[in-house]
Amino acid sequence: MEVMMKLLLVSIFVIISHGALAGDITGKVSRLLTNDAGLHWVYITGTVSNKPACSLYSGFAIKDENSAYGKAQFSMLLTAFATGKDVKITGANICTRNGAQEDISKIELFAQ
Repeated sequence: MEVMMKLLLVSIFVIISHGALAGDITGKVSRLLTNDAGLHWVYITGTVSNKPACSLYSGFAIKDENSAYGKAQFSMLLTAFATGKDVKITGANICTRNGAQEDISKIELFAQ
């Protein structure tokens, strides 16, 4: 029973710390990019806080631009870029899409 409790506590710690280490930034979309491999990424004005070690650049990548959530993320970023509204991007603490930019976990678009 004691081993199970320790395993549960370690699991909870890992889950909680995963989000705590993710990068985040709030600002205006300064640059949207896409390439012939289908990669979509974004740069925001300001400085990224809590960047993971895998993130070599200040931009963020859409993990799967063909998924419903990836299309929604790109749509929100286009809207923010076109209107000049601020966004907050929270990273996923992993760089799976291109190995050098953190995947986007969440985008918030502000009304202002």
